[in-house]
Amino acid sequence: MATTAKENILKKIRQALSNPVPLPFPGSEGASSLFAPATDDLEVLFAQEFTNLQGKFAFCINEDDMLLQVQKLITQKEWTKVFCSEDKWNTSFSNTINLASCDVSITGCESLVARTGSIVLSAAQQSGRTVSVYAPVHICIAYTNQLVFDVKDALQSVKEKYGSNIPSLITFATGPSRTADIEKTLVTGVHGPKEVYCFLVEG
Repeated sequence: MATTAKENILKKIRQALSNPVPLPFPGSEGASSLFAPATDDLEVLFAQEFTNLQGKFAFCINEDDMLLQVQKLITQKEWTKVFCSEDKWNTSFSNTINLASCDVSITGCESLVARTGSIVLSAAQQSGRTVSVYAPVHICIAYTNQLVFDVKDALQSVKEKYGSNIPSLITFATGPSRTADIEKTLVTGVHGPKEVYCFLVEG
């Protein structure tokens, strides 16, 4: 009996495969974007979306300006324990090797997604998997040439950069950590940083 039922199911599957049903929406195969191209510059679009999601954005005309602005923020906030494992900025900012007890962490990123205001991070970066999550405040330093319009563009840039060695983790961080699980009340900073800053450098 079980064999007969199995044969009937397999027969139906073979029939279905030999007579494929036309796609009801031929334009939905993922070849084209569902979203209209950006009308504003990607810098403007990202800044709008990022700040709408409670992110804090600053534009820097060059690296010297960025170093000055980040240091000014650290002084204003009175952060005494700054963690940064990125070689490029380690000597400028980092003064602790203890991520668990730091006030703020500083990382780079793979790219910025303008449409969603997201920061794309990966395990292949020097900061690794945890730096942007464990610290109570996350500062991301990015460059205008890392801006892409949509998520698929960000994934494509990762593929082009790493080839067959795709990072084991790719994260899309969209503003501070937040949840509305508790009585449908929005709470920030529960599962990650309560504040996220992005310093976007021209170039």
